[in-house]
Amino acid sequence: MGKKPYFITTAIAYTSRTPHIGNTYEAVLTDSIARYHRLAGEDVFFLTGTDEHGQKIQQQAEAAGITPQEHVDKIAGEIREIWDMMNTSYDKFIRTTDADHKAVVQKIFKKLYEQGDIYKGKYEGQYCTACESFYTSSQLVDGKCPECGAEVTPTVEDTYFLRLSKYQDRLMKHIEENPNFIQPESRKNEMINNFLKPGLQDLAVSRTSFTWGVPVTIDEGHVIYVWIDALSNYITGIGYDPDGAGELFHKYWPADVHVIGKDILRFHTLYWPIMLMALDLPLPKQVFGHPWLLMNGIKMSKSKGNTIYAKDLVDRYGVDATRFYLLHEMPFASDGSLTYELMVQRINSDLANILGNLVNRTIAMQKKYFDGQILAPTAKVTEDEDLINLALATPQLVEEKMKELRVADAMDAIWALLRRSNKYIDETEPWILAKDESKKERLATVMYHLLEAIRFSAVLLQPFLPETAERIFGQINSDKKCLESLKSFDGMVAGNYVGEAEVLFARIDEKKELAELEAMQMEREKAAENVTVQKIDDSSEKNAAEKPTITIDDFDKIDLRVGHVLECKRHPKADKLLVSQVKMGTEVRQIVSGVAAHYTPEEMVGKQVAVVANLAPIKLRGELSQGMILFADTADGKLKAVAFDGQIESGMPIK
Repeated sequence: MGKKPYFITTAIAYTSRTPHIGNTYEAVLTDSIARYHRLAGEDVFFLTGTDEHGQKIQQQAEAAGITPQEHVDKIAGEIREIWDMMNTSYDKFIRTTDADHKAVVQKIFKKLYEQGDIYKGKYEGQYCTACESFYTSSQLVDGKCPECGAEVTPTVEDTYFLRLSKYQDRLMKHIEENPNFIQPESRKNEMINNFLKPGLQDLAVSRTSFTWGVPVTIDEGHVIYVWIDALSNYITGIGYDPDGAGELFHKYWPADVHVIGKDILRFHTLYWPIMLMALDLPLPKQVFGHPWLLMNGIKMSKSKGNTIYAKDLVDRYGVDATRFYLLHEMPFASDGSLTYELMVQRINSDLANILGNLVNRTIAMQKKYFDGQILAPTAKVTEDEDLINLALATPQLVEEKMKELRVADAMDAIWALLRRSNKYIDETEPWILAKDESKKERLATVMYHLLEAIRFSAVLLQPFLPETAERIFGQINSDKKCLESLKSFDGMVAGNYVGEAEVLFARIDEKKELAELEAMQMEREKAAENVTVQKIDDSSEKNAAEKPTITIDDFDKIDLRVGHVLECKRHPKADKLLVSQVKMGTEVRQIVSGVAAHYTPEEMVGKQVAVVANLAPIKLRGELSQGMILFADTADGKLKAVAFDGQIESGMPIK
């Protein structure tokens, strides 16, 4: 009988930018699950990849003066390098620009159209380019995208629609009859209450306002919109074809689990299942919407200046220390938070002390007392049973937690065994036994139990810290690495010799490390400040005629508004900067300006000024700036605020 197939996927990463550590978490999480199922003897197929079409990609490429294909080739390459750096064991890396994927997507679209599940109509509503999503006016929050808060664009265009409404009742029935289909439970309730019960609107699945996408074969000028293109990767990646799917598809579909971020749950639990129903294909067994990894409690974003990349952490702490933090510190259903303080503490306590020190001193004692040779455990006592029983029970505990995708809890079970092993050393005191020749047999037994407990831990660590597990196997000189070998507590071979002791994780000087990190952050903010101030200071040297001609469409991208300066103070860390609190409508924003040489704080208070309201936020020497106040040059080299006479309501647009 062959191995049981197990198919697991990540969401495919969007190639608009290099993914930060929060995005990378998903790949590492999925990898740990895939590795565990391989360890359990299953035939695993792990699919990941990149989503490479859409209006945002086309706009970014045009702004950079390159083709969309050149843009996505670069970012997709970076994403794959990061996945490889993090030691993710994917079986296939799919790209939605792959020729075979695009050909099947076109067939899927045509099939759904011919059977009446896709129809042509006209879309009229609001479009968010950042999220690649359409919204009705009632769905907007303060007139902006309800998902990301970005500006939306009124849109009217011919489009094809997928009949979500036709399959709504069938999908609701499936969710009710399969309680584990959407996990965690809170995510399922969100989908039912917020979308299914109010009623699904048919979904726009083609666009005519841009060209970077898979062409619709039945209607020139339309490209297939992101949902059918991107979501189909889960089946095209294993050989699905409406004209006859391949062996790989029949072997692995339906997927055992789609691992995705909670922010794209709607697409995977509503749109994707309905697409599969329309194709008469089984639904995935489970969709797991994992939480976000926040930075100091705040969602990571370039505009907030708090983005951390995987390479930042790997360069300082190594791959497995980074994997450990990501996997161990993320709760099952609520957001986790990355802080350098906690990461350093975890490395020092859990990795360097509990794990690393246990292995290091055990090997050192084995070398010291027996020249490294492992002797049979012939002098067991009742006090040994607690360690042995916990070791034998731990694989089952890990299995139960991994079945529920509770990776952090599975790791906790392993660390409970490691802690018990350290306690066993304190209880048995090998250094005392070594002084009495008559207790040599007992000493050999104690050392055997320690080595075997370490072996148990190393076997179970393989899905989470694969490089570290291999290094441990080398130190204890064991090739028994399968779960089956944990059925009994006798895997270490008497007569063998242990390998050389080496430090698995070095302790970090926390005070020194945090001081260095703070200095690095200050340098980044100072550099950002200097760039901003330089732009302002240099503005007088640039003649308007030197700048390229723009169209009204270019001008419309700038959101200019009237702001009322309520408060202003000098920046506590930068002499050139003023920090203003500016009221725009019902919102008060903080704006940092490099004009302290031209205005006192008192002179700024009360002014009605022109504000660029949609400039990406940035931190300047530790102070968040959420826009830009406009200033004009004067003949004597001074800067003068672009201000308004009379009272104009704050927040009003400047046209």
